[in-house]
Amino acid sequence: MTWVAPRRIFDGARLRDGLALRIEDGRVADLAPIDPRMAAQALPGLLTPGYVDLQVNGGGGVLLNTEPTVAGMEAIAAAHRGLGTAALLPTVITDAPEVLDRAGEAALLARGRPGLLGLHIEGPHISVARRGTHAARFIRPLDDRTFGVVRRLRDGGVPVLLTLAPEATAPGQVAALAAMGVIVSLGHSDATADQARAALAEGAGAFTHLFNAMSPLTHRAPGLVGAALNAAVPVGLICDGIHVADEVLAIALRARPAPDLFFAVSDAMPTVGGPDRFRLYDMELQVRDGRLVNPDGNLAGAHVTMADSVARLVGRVGVAPEVALRMAVTVPARLIGRPDLAVLDGRDAADLLLLDQTCARVETLANALGSGPP
Repeated sequence: MTWVAPRRIFDGARLRDGLALRIEDGRVADLAPIDPRMAAQALPGLLTPGYVDLQVNGGGGVLLNTEPTVAGMEAIAAAHRGLGTAALLPTVITDAPEVLDRAGEAALLARGRPGLLGLHIEGPHISVARRGTHAARFIRPLDDRTFGVVRRLRDGGVPVLLTLAPEATAPGQVAALAAMGVIVSLGHSDATADQARAALAEGAGAFTHLFNAMSPLTHRAPGLVGAALNAAVPVGLICDGIHVADEVLAIALRARPAPDLFFAVSDAMPTVGGPDRFRLYDMELQVRDGRLVNPDGNLAGAHVTMADSVARLVGRVGVAPEVALRMAVTVPARLIGRPDLAVLDGRDAADLLLLDQTCARVETLANALGSGPP
């Protein structure tokens, strides 16, 4: 048994001082006010649950689209785990129908494996005009084949987040997905605000990477951006200073109707924790000056970690550490139906992070106690 006393603790709701954790068999067994009789080991830094990332295309040199297998998912999770992300949603983007079929089967087989939360299906039911780097030849309206994949996943108890464009659906389809327990996220869309509100009325529950690949906010046409900012549902943000300028992030954070309606995502590609280039479809993508770009120099996914994102939110955007941590832990954990990922009790010490005063990641608690991997 070991008592440890970090400088500050984020318990999933707020930052707390003067607390110690009791570690037994590598797990948190208790949380209590510091008492001299504990002989608690003082630890520098801020302790937080590991990050929860709901949009991860790849990592460690592996892209889910090209390796839609359990092994591929586990390799991606391992790469991000070493960078501070305790749990993630492997994300398959627009591709041939059989790629989605294979990713769905893999997610079923991977159910319950550490660090893997289910499946994020991003496309192919999106807008051609707002496709980003998604291949136009695979884009199609929402159809029975995708419903079949999603139904098998939900019948198997696998969480599903499905990014789609409202204009790629027929009336009632979003409601049918929501009735299955699918988290429908609006994105890669040229929809009007009215179309977005109709999808929300049917049960859409989130928006995907605000500002990117969506109809913009103007003073007479709010677009998908305006609908997202006004909606009372969680909205994802890529916080790398590239996909969204820091000043715009700050404006967006002030614009929501209530707290805890933003969550950070990495939108990471295989270059995170891997080589600086990889192939998607028939093109090579590479990192140039911190930007992941396609041969035309256009953004093609992100080269950022959740740890980088939290540090940027705090250090560049001026977000309070407590708010940034809720964006990286609490809000995404609740959205995917895993609020346990935002608590400390019972957690493995390898799932907890010690951060420095800038909120840059330092190490896991397991490593700090000498019980983690070398």
